[in-house]
Amino acid sequence: MKKRLNLSLLNNHLLDTYVTNNFNKLRLNSLLLPFFLLLLIAFFLYLEDAFSVDAYIQIQKDSFLYLNSKLSKFPNLQFNLTQLGDVIIFLPFLTIFIVYASKLWESLLTSLVICCVISNLFKKLFSVPRPAAVLDNDSFVIIGKALFGNTSLPSGHSIATFTILASILIAFMPKKVPLKIVWGFFILITGLIIAFTRVGVGAHYPLDVIIGSALGYISALTGILINKKFNPWSWIKNKKYYFIFILLFSIWAIGLIIKIVDTNLVIFYFSLVSLITTLFIITPIYVKKKY
Repeated sequence: MKKRLNLSLLNNHLLDTYVTNNFNKLRLNSLLLPFFLLLLIAFFLYLEDAFSVDAYIQIQKDSFLYLNSKLSKFPNLQFNLTQLGDVIIFLPFLTIFIVYASKLWESLLTSLVICCVISNLFKKLFSVPRPAAVLDNDSFVIIGKALFGNTSLPSGHSIATFTILASILIAFMPKKVPLKIVWGFFILITGLIIAFTRVGVGAHYPLDVIIGSALGYISALTGILINKKFNPWSWIKNKKYYFIFILLFSIWAIGLIIKIVDTNLVIFYFSLVSLITTLFIITPIYVKKKY
């Protein structure tokens, strides 16, 4: 039993070391690509004379209606997948890495703080009304609750999705180039599928989603780079603080159960199972460490 436990601890250490090494390889110039994409979008808007709110909406109206009509043909899928843009639903799938790769969470928490600031700041700055607030609601499909606020640009769900996925991308980046390409392509496609559900459910315009995705990527990389210099979350790896997570995850699980009762979606069950699994793993570790 002791030998098995030591082997498990060794594997945990190796995974955390792998993630740490990948994060240490990240350089500031990695931010050039998402910033270049944002510049291209800005240049496109300039050419289309679409820096005003009305023009921004009008140049996307046709593409929004087209994508919405196609994606909304799978309403259950769209409604389930779009929930992953909510960190309350997505993060439980990663809670297990608090035990096996705490470095991921150390950087992820910093990235999510940046994500939250960017999302709220830009939404207030641009103040673009959502599709349901300006378009005829009978002209497109709304899945779930209709959103009418002036918070369309950028898509907060897209920022959160790409903040999380970009962190995973860097953390578990393979060493071999062919595998890097496959891994990067998989993460990108997964992120775009989740992000564009915001168009499918009628909550955002296409550019809201693309801009949000780029901002999420920037948030993730910025968080990793900051944590290389200043790491306010280093205590996460200390098992004596696991009681904090046990308490948090227990409350979190109750919240997910309430969501299931209120809106019975499959994705909520998967999220809840992931959270409960982590609780079953982390609780014995804390008890053994304490006693």
